[in-house]
Amino acid sequence: MLDIVGLTKGYEGGAGHPLFTGVSLHLERGECIAIMGESGVGKSTLLNCIAGLEPVDEGSIRLAGAELTTLDDNAFARLRRQHYGFVFQAFHILPHLTVVQNVALPLWLLDRPGREAENLARAMLDRVGLLARADDWPRHLSGGELQRIAIARALVHRPTLVLADEPTGNLDPERAIGVLDLLLECIRDAGAVGIIVTHSRAAAARADRILRLSAHGLDTEVSRP
Repeated sequence: MLDIVGLTKGYEGGAGHPLFTGVSLHLERGECIAIMGESGVGKSTLLNCIAGLEPVDEGSIRLAGAELTTLDDNAFARLRRQHYGFVFQAFHILPHLTVVQNVALPLWLLDRPGREAENLARAMLDRVGLLARADDWPRHLSGGELQRIAIARALVHRPTLVLADEPTGNLDPERAIGVLDLLLECIRDAGAVGIIVTHSRAAAARADRILRLSAHGLDTEVSRP
């Protein structure tokens, strides 16, 4: 599903001073990995490169057989809307939309009919245990509930690839594990692939593999807690 070969990214786009180099990765459908590493090594930058939000200096990124590094911005934006799901530490739930409207947003961007989008959004909210809150405003929900909404929104359009950047960083440890288990379960059920960046060893241990990013690429699996 996802093949990355020899990815290099320099500071401010300069390959002469690489942030990381030689990043290679292969993921099969339904597989979720966790990426760890020291602060500043470029974990979030790596996600941005995979998402086409930052250019790479060298290397190849192929998703479902399509080479992504040669796409122009407009083509990558279209592909991102259809095939990517994002989960962020800060949730990024829109306060002026109801819960169900937040979850339906990726479907609207794909021009899915309004009733169909709402029905799919409600079904996804049921999947994450929040159907009863569908018509509420985000300000009335807890941090754990907001993160479950973010998961529902990331997966409602059945993306091929889910990228999660510190998805449990704002949650207490007990709530974080439950939310992460839900995210991984939904990714596997959808047959997607998932990449989770985290500082938490306990969170990383829920993934299928744990890799460490350094200036020289993705190293071998680190020991589990």
